[in-house]
Amino acid sequence: MEAWLAFLGQADIPVLKHTARELERLRADEALLNARSIANVLTDDPLMTVKLLRYMQTHKHRNQTYELVDVKEALLMMGLDAFFREVPAMPVAEGMLDGHIEALAQLLHTVRRAQRSAHYAFDWALRLHDLHAEEVHVSALLYHVSEMLMWCFNPGQMLEIQKRQEADPTLRSADAQKQVLGFTGMELQRQLTIEWRLPELLLNLMDPAQENTTRVRNVKLAANLARHSAQGWDNDALPDDYREIAALLRMEPDRVRVMVKEAPPSVAHR
Repeated sequence: MEAWLAFLGQADIPVLKHTARELERLRADEALLNARSIANVLTDDPLMTVKLLRYMQTHKHRNQTYELVDVKEALLMMGLDAFFREVPAMPVAEGMLDGHIEALAQLLHTVRRAQRSAHYAFDWALRLHDLHAEEVHVSALLYHVSEMLMWCFNPGQMLEIQKRQEADPTLRSADAQKQVLGFTGMELQRQLTIEWRLPELLLNLMDPAQENTTRVRNVKLAANLARHSAQGWDNDALPDDYREIAALLRMEPDRVRVMVKEAPPSVAHR
């Protein structure tokens, strides 16, 4: 894992093709170009978000004593010209995985789950009057970012992990990862969070002592809902999700079910 941490610390993190295209569109139109419009594009792409946060934490001002988790604040602090110069939207993940179509499909599937999870978590944070809803949003978006990075940079071994689990449905993900990689995705996620100084909430998500706190429950329930509903709304685990979300939001489970199915949260209000 130390070799991978060293590699990822220096690697040029790819971004989604849609992100690169949208940033070029905004850059070409001064009427649209501002920190809010760029932040809305960035925070729908977990790879671009972690690329920016890693850059900001390794280029901190001497008088900056707090960790940046708000993407719009980071953009305002560095300036838009510096952002386009120092954190370019390249390489493109779809191009990197051009010869690995199956791995690309898995990456995009994981990204889509992260996007939906982040939207739900942010929406619920607002309902709970969380004063740091943006940290909740970013943490949900980055909850599985180590897995995404491995799909980008290590597609062969990631596909081997998937193949072993398909051959043996009882094989747990962590065990398969340990067999193939020598470490688990959660171990890599924890170390990346520490070394890149990512939001503290990401560490709390991996701390059993924090599992009953409101913010940790929010992110984990959002991730569960996004995973269980990824193939539709007939997953057997969803009724339990509705009950747990209802307890979090102090709502009736039936109302939660209608809310998440008929009115999925939008990024437009950020």
